[in-house]
Amino acid sequence: MGQKVHPHGLRLGPVYNWSSRWFFSNKKAYRDAILEDIKIRESLMKKYTYAGITEVIIERAIKKITVTIFSVKPGMIIGRGGKGLEEVKAIITSHMKSLNSDKKTKIDLKIEPVKKPYTNAYYVAQTIAEKLVRNLPHRAVVHSTMTRVMEAGVKGVKVQLGGRIQGAEISRIEKYFQGSIPTSTIREPVSFAKFPALTKSGYVGVKVWVCQSS
Repeated sequence: MGQKVHPHGLRLGPVYNWSSRWFFSNKKAYRDAILEDIKIRESLMKKYTYAGITEVIIERAIKKITVTIFSVKPGMIIGRGGKGLEEVKAIITSHMKSLNSDKKTKIDLKIEPVKKPYTNAYYVAQTIAEKLVRNLPHRAVVHSTMTRVMEAGVKGVKVQLGGRIQGAEISRIEKYFQGSIPTSTIREPVSFAKFPALTKSGYVGVKVWVCQSS
């Protein structure tokens, strides 16, 4: 019937770890913390799109929250003399207040660089989407990006576009492959991401699979 399993969710535990690392036995606190994490993650990734944020990991302890931001351009988040970190803390605090979190909670920030951005599916999807928004030829964009991904030393890459591609009257799906993408092999580290590209004709969805093992 065409049901699909999320490649990242399938590999949680054996290959990947959770993006939110904490546990509350209280059901209400658990629910509030999940909503809090989602809002923090979405706000940071939207605010610092230009910095190429690929992942935000949130860890909680007693009266302490540790937020680790993985970015292609970490210097653009940190800013001169670390001024940017105060703005990041303000964004995190604003969402914590909205959910009545403890004001004494200490916020610990870590900004980590992404050494090989083209092995990260989210960064690749975002790169393709940004070029589609600028109305560049989609096939040239996808093929040049996949070439750069393969040059980064991965096993394979798959890109799927869906929507009114290049302003077509009828929406369609196009798939592109290079190398090998073993989506059913749990031990293989397959990075997956999707990113919307808002073109003049409407949204074009971009999905990317990257098999990170060489």
